[in-house]
Amino acid sequence: MIFRLPIIAVTFCCLSLNTQNLFSAEFKNTNNTAKTDSHWHSQNWKIMGTSVSVELWHKDAALAKKAIAKVHAEMQRIDQAMSPYIKSSEVSKINRLAAKQRVKISHELFSLIQQAQDISKQSQGIFDITFASVGSLYNYRKRHRPSPSIIENKLKFINYKHIKLFADSSEIFFTQSGVRIDLGGIAKGHAVDNCIKVLKQLGVQHALVSAGGDSRLLGDKRGKPWVTGIRHPRDKNNYVAILPLDNTAISTSGDYERFFIEDNIRYHHIIQPSTGKSADKNQSVTVLGPSATRTDALSTTLFILKTNDALKLINSLPNYEAIIIDKMGVLHYSSGLQSPD
Repeated sequence: MIFRLPIIAVTFCCLSLNTQNLFSAEFKNTNNTAKTDSHWHSQNWKIMGTSVSVELWHKDAALAKKAIAKVHAEMQRIDQAMSPYIKSSEVSKINRLAAKQRVKISHELFSLIQQAQDISKQSQGIFDITFASVGSLYNYRKRHRPSPSIIENKLKFINYKHIKLFADSSEIFFTQSGVRIDLGGIAKGHAVDNCIKVLKQLGVQHALVSAGGDSRLLGDKRGKPWVTGIRHPRDKNNYVAILPLDNTAISTSGDYERFFIEDNIRYHHIIQPSTGKSADKNQSVTVLGPSATRTDALSTTLFILKTNDALKLINSLPNYEAIIIDKMGVLHYSSGLQSPD
């Protein structure tokens, strides 16, 4: 299925090709959660270092409550397994031991790392979970960044080819001792996909599950589309584009999610593997498609690429579309999306 989704409203808040006004985007659910229909149920939490939410419709209030609890449990389970900040997680175990020995991991985590490696190959290393070999040295809350000499010393450890996977035994090994991985560019999408599967199994037909910038819509909103917005990055109350969507995933990567500014330079969490520094080709990328796991990884990949290269890549992928806001604040659309008038 090719997405040809009309942009039903577009707001250009001071956007100009010749100004220094910079724009990026973030997926926002613009639907009013104060439903008059009592069969709508919702909940939100802080998990995986971000805001997680679920909204669903079901006539059976008890089943809806059970569904929401299962979404919460699934998000927590994945966080406990895949967070590099939880010492007992599988990812932390990999980072501690994989350069010394082959580490046996769950089939779920093995499959997700395998998918990440496939995207790394497809993007020629633009998407790379070993970015954490340098990325883990940044602390955006404390406004700390590694020195140029430290980055230069650690940069050689960013290379997805340092990861060796053994499918027959579900094991992983690092060929270099300084390698670290972080699944931040794909795990939240995976969690969202898993939660949608949970809801489907319980008979839910209309739902929204979000984890930070990654969301997936199950069905429509009871005869209407889910109205989703890509917001103005410097004014969270305004939107660059509004889209009607149903039964799809949508992910956004932007330079304003975790960042600090020092000497007029924006340091943010999306690291370009070739430099170990914050990517600076785009302000925001939003990707739409059938899988949140893949839209999550693709939004990161396209964000790092030059805008023209990002458009070339997304236009080569069936079933996936993108809205890109480049570093000058100009909007670009992939071939399957209808541009605003």
